[in-house]
Amino acid sequence: MKRQIALLLSVCLYCLHINAQTYKQVNDISYTKKTDAYSKERLKLDVYYPEGKKDCPVVVWFHGGGLEGGSKEIPWKLREKGIVVVGANYRLLPKVTVKETLDDAAEAVAWVFNNIAQYGGDKKKIIVSGHSAGGYLSMMLCLNKAWLNAYQINADDVMMYVPFSGQAITHYNVRKIQGIQPLQPTIDEFAPLYWVRKDCPPFVLICGDREQELYGRYDENQYLARMMKLVGHTETYLYELDGHDHGAMVEPGFHILMTHLNKMLKEKKNP
Repeated sequence: MKRQIALLLSVCLYCLHINAQTYKQVNDISYTKKTDAYSKERLKLDVYYPEGKKDCPVVVWFHGGGLEGGSKEIPWKLREKGIVVVGANYRLLPKVTVKETLDDAAEAVAWVFNNIAQYGGDKKKIIVSGHSAGGYLSMMLCLNKAWLNAYQINADDVMMYVPFSGQAITHYNVRKIQGIQPLQPTIDEFAPLYWVRKDCPPFVLICGDREQELYGRYDENQYLARMMKLVGHTETYLYELDGHDHGAMVEPGFHILMTHLNKMLKEKKNP
């Protein structure tokens, strides 16, 4: 009997082994055509993908760091989910202007559209996301179509935008360069709020607890969500993660991202 159980366990383990999905990661892929030294050093991305699959959803993830720091990452909560994940760097303030940073983010997304099929990704299922500064970049790419248009990509061809704690007014470190204090709000061409529009893809705003978030970040997102609805956008969603501050909200935020992704995939399959 013991030998039979041992044999059965061996067979089960073998079946699990042959059926298990394997993942690969390719690091430090240059995505830019810019030729200056800082661009060559900084403008790289990592791709994490399920081996041997095709037509997989893709999450482009921009890191946080106030536009002044941070580095590309593949969030562990997005690993082994049957999706392709792209972690992208961008050039940082104050070495470059925010226009150059936004252009980098657009170039990274354009690279994904043009190249992700070789890693099993489907360019019709791209989600642009990121935390904090990365959330701000994803908001700007969504709402001001000019950034992606510069690379012959229609911002509306992205399946969904999911900014985590993105800044809806002009980013505070952009204001710092302008000589404006972090708690003095402004809305100019570098504010997602400036570009509200009704004809963009689903827009999922995720924030931490309004009393614990950074610089009133939830309240900014709440106003952005209200303005999007007032101009006629019907697929703006706003989430507040009670009890979670600016950093702690990230991990539970991935559950919301995956829930919306799975819902959209189901709708595409069964329209």
